[in-house]
Amino acid sequence: MAKIKLKDIDTRAPKDLDKQETKEKLAEILNELDELQNLLFASAKHAVLIVIQGMDASGKDGAVRNVFGKLNPQGVLVKSFKAPTAEELAHDFLWRIHAHAPQKGYIQLFNRSQYEDILITRVHKLIDNKTARRRMAAINDFERLLTDNNTHILKFYLHLSPEEQKVRLEERIKNPSKQWKYNEDDFKEAKFWDDYRAMYEDCFAHCNEIPWTIVPADQNWYKEYLIATTVRNTLKALRMRYPGIKK
Repeated sequence: MAKIKLKDIDTRAPKDLDKQETKEKLAEILNELDELQNLLFASAKHAVLIVIQGMDASGKDGAVRNVFGKLNPQGVLVKSFKAPTAEELAHDFLWRIHAHAPQKGYIQLFNRSQYEDILITRVHKLIDNKTARRRMAAINDFERLLTDNNTHILKFYLHLSPEEQKVRLEERIKNPSKQWKYNEDDFKEAKFWDDYRAMYEDCFAHCNEIPWTIVPADQNWYKEYLIATTVRNTLKALRMRYPGIKK
């Protein structure tokens, strides 16, 4: 598998793609997803884990809201992983992650995930490369375990440009409806852009048994279209059927 180089991948939609047409297609796909998620829940034979990673302001929250927000909340769960608590740090790094693995019939969204423990921890020199490699091996084993239990894993990296990130972070200061998202540390983390990009590329290279989907994220309408399309295609390929009357 060719090594992923983020600098060679555009952060925007193809220029010949029509925004309005794409948004109309997205609406149709979301309707399909609604039915497919109902099938997933009713049949209870498969589980879906969706990992969403990306730089600050790459649109992780928006993807959760706009792609999955219209689905039946009875069958969709969201977990946002923040900095580990004291209790979580007292366990192995996957302890808090495994507790939220989806049961059959459910879609589980990870807004940030197990990958934070080989990203921010390396950028800030909290672990060395040897520890990172052991953690990568553990993540691969974890994902293999879930896959063996009929869990379908989709991993999305929201590929944002530094220019667009700057615009979005500044908007959190100026726009009253977004000020609640403001965090001074986001501006500090932005200074480590190149380090984060290098760590992500290393992550893609060593944790790729479940392939990553690199999603151009400068335009939300295109980001959401790609994520929804990938999830729709995955669920359709399961060829699920509603169960009959229980006897």
